[in-house]
Amino acid sequence: MKGAMQPRPFMVPGPGGPMPPPQQFGLVETRPPLAAVLRPRFNIPGLHPSAAAAAAASGAGKIASTYDLVEPMRFLYVNVVKARDLPVSATGAIDPFVQVKLGNFTGTTSVKAAAHSPSWQQVFAFSASHLQAHLLEVFVRAKDLGGDDFVGRVAFDLAEVPVRVPPDSPLAPQWYRLEGRRGEKLPHGEIMLSVWLGTQADEAFPDAWHSDAHAAAGPAAVASTRAKVYFSPRLVYLRVAAMGAQDLIPHDTSRPMSACVKLQLAGQVRRTRPGAPPGAPNPIWNEEFMFVVSEPFDEPIVITVEDRVAPGRDEMLGRIVLPLQAAMPRHDHFGKPVEPRWYNLMRPSDDPDKKEMKFASKIQIRMSLDFGYHVLDESTYYSSDLQPSSKPARKPSIGMLELGVLGARNLIPMKPKDGRTTDAYCVAKYGPKWVRTRTILDTLNPQWNEQYTWEVFDPCTVITVVVFDNGQIGSKNGAGPDQRIGKVRIRLSTLETDRVYTHFYPLLVLHPSGLKKTGELHLAVRFTCTAWVNMMALYGRPLLPKMHYTQPIPVMQLDYLRHQAMQIVAARLSRAEPPLRREVVEYMLDVDSHMFSLRRSKANFYRITSLFYGFLAMLKWYEGIRSWRNPITTMLVHMLFLILICYPELILPTFFLYMFMIGLWNYRYRPRHPSHMDTKLSHAEMTHPDELDEEFDTFPTSRPADIVRMRYDRLRSVGGRVQTVVGDLATQGERAHALLSWRDPRATAIFIFLSLVVAIVLYVTPFQVLMVITMLYLLRHPRFRSRMPSVPFNFYRRLPAKSDMLL
Repeated sequence: MKGAMQPRPFMVPGPGGPMPPPQQFGLVETRPPLAAVLRPRFNIPGLHPSAAAAAAASGAGKIASTYDLVEPMRFLYVNVVKARDLPVSATGAIDPFVQVKLGNFTGTTSVKAAAHSPSWQQVFAFSASHLQAHLLEVFVRAKDLGGDDFVGRVAFDLAEVPVRVPPDSPLAPQWYRLEGRRGEKLPHGEIMLSVWLGTQADEAFPDAWHSDAHAAAGPAAVASTRAKVYFSPRLVYLRVAAMGAQDLIPHDTSRPMSACVKLQLAGQVRRTRPGAPPGAPNPIWNEEFMFVVSEPFDEPIVITVEDRVAPGRDEMLGRIVLPLQAAMPRHDHFGKPVEPRWYNLMRPSDDPDKKEMKFASKIQIRMSLDFGYHVLDESTYYSSDLQPSSKPARKPSIGMLELGVLGARNLIPMKPKDGRTTDAYCVAKYGPKWVRTRTILDTLNPQWNEQYTWEVFDPCTVITVVVFDNGQIGSKNGAGPDQRIGKVRIRLSTLETDRVYTHFYPLLVLHPSGLKKTGELHLAVRFTCTAWVNMMALYGRPLLPKMHYTQPIPVMQLDYLRHQAMQIVAARLSRAEPPLRREVVEYMLDVDSHMFSLRRSKANFYRITSLFYGFLAMLKWYEGIRSWRNPITTMLVHMLFLILICYPELILPTFFLYMFMIGLWNYRYRPRHPSHMDTKLSHAEMTHPDELDEEFDTFPTSRPADIVRMRYDRLRSVGGRVQTVVGDLATQGERAHALLSWRDPRATAIFIFLSLVVAIVLYVTPFQVLMVITMLYLLRHPRFRSRMPSVPFNFYRRLPAKSDMLL
């Protein structure tokens, strides 16, 4: 890749010629030799010429068609299956293990204690670009207190190693007789092996123990260096309504009872208000709550009725533990309504083993599992999945998304204190599928060349790719956190179909000290559409499932549920093997996106103001016409206006034709690259250090009181300006409402009298005449105008608003 790749800066043609090259935070378009664009040559550095010729003759130079977005990387695979008939030592059975050696690279299997016929089922992968010998040696050794005893060996000449190209079937392992140190056949001992040359498209690649990682990471951390695929758990909303209770018995009858219900599902706890009427033994709540649950629904919900006896002190009146299978499943809002059910409450003094109870307090509960919603587990702005939890209600696939993680360059050293540079790996998420590349050890320019595929159900979704430093490698205790290096987001709707995008994406991380570029990530992306009609129809359909609109969830509750869903996904993926650590999942899902940031507030404010630039441009153009700066243009506008007035049926066609022409004209300047992080739009380059320190502060704050006071005063000043703007907008709306509210009887009387006069004039005067008079009046020459405000403007400014009613 070093010699073949030809990076060049991305250029967008403009009206005055090509734009200058992008800044250090821009994209860089590349032309890597991918099979999707051209046919790469089969070239393995260090490989015997006869083996290379055999590989080329067998067609191994072509990488599989489903793996054509990455450059082929060649590996020598060694599959150590098992052994049999191993010799016996003087003390009994030996503890055998296998050592695979190729040059300076050595891989070792686990030790099988006291085994005559051990089984390992382990694959080793040696990168062909680092082959240092032409002879592969496989040793069988025995673990001994005094050292490793030699049992036997098998040697392979790399020139005789076969080449396997997927989708060929896996190479069948064979039995090999062990040899002695001098090459003689031993009377006892055989080992089953298979050795072949392949690429990263081989199915053995994800589970293989790579020689460099095995040697540097150690057996305990090797699992964390492998490439893996994860799936988020299936999440569902649980709706629980506490209706009421009957025959509650308080512990103390001398005071009125204040009963409330506590609902707990794992770490999610919700409480109702005290029941009504106060003090009654049959309280009514009629409160509904929603929880996030995940399959296989093994966590029960605990419902407790408590009596508030003092502030911060509650006494349990009864409890019931319900399995989630007791909830009625709902796949849409048209199904059968969920009926509430009565349950017996267990008191603290009740015997749980007693089956029959003569008397028990009761509680009425309504529960349902709402499969018709999509459970949001990521930020709504960067959603990668919009499908409902109900599988029958999901939309058909419209295409495929293919991502090739080629490599990275110029990464910053993440472990300089440990004498290492960076142990980088990538995590990509789209929909419920997460992928993790293998970890490339101790390099600032890793090359992964791994390709992954997702089904696409909606083009208005986003794929997220993040680069992390593996904290299990190189640290002293092997349990350090995985540090974030940078993030890339790509919205699928901005991609052209069937086009391969190959760019270096800048990796940007915001620190309290400022914005830092931590490197560049090289990606190849392709979005393929397989159902054009369905994809175009999606643009007219609701973004979320129907349940979100027929029975909407309040925004505040939706944010709480999203946080709970994030916690469930992070907990579930952290229990995988190897685990996808919690800090990785939380950063991918933007768990802290709801926290206040003055930088984000400024960015959003300027985003809003930029929307009005188009209106300001139109007003400037209108003012130029109105002020007769260019008399010829003004006269042409008069003529066009008179034509449209005389033929009003041309107004709408002319408007839409104008929109069509603008769209065609802007096609020349369409974006030629995927969207990426814009540092100027994010206000990340020129942010004050104190604002960044405030953004990275903990919640609640951990800063000294004087700094908190200063930030609070600054927030009050910003809030005061926002308050003034909001108040001005409200004032204008209230003045419009005051036209007919008779708050100012004289103003309202004038307005309704003028409305009557205008209605009579409009009734007797042709509409075209009125429009001509109005437009000629507005476009009159400046010498016939006054600089004083107009009469309607003065009248509107004098209308009352509710601002004088505020305290």
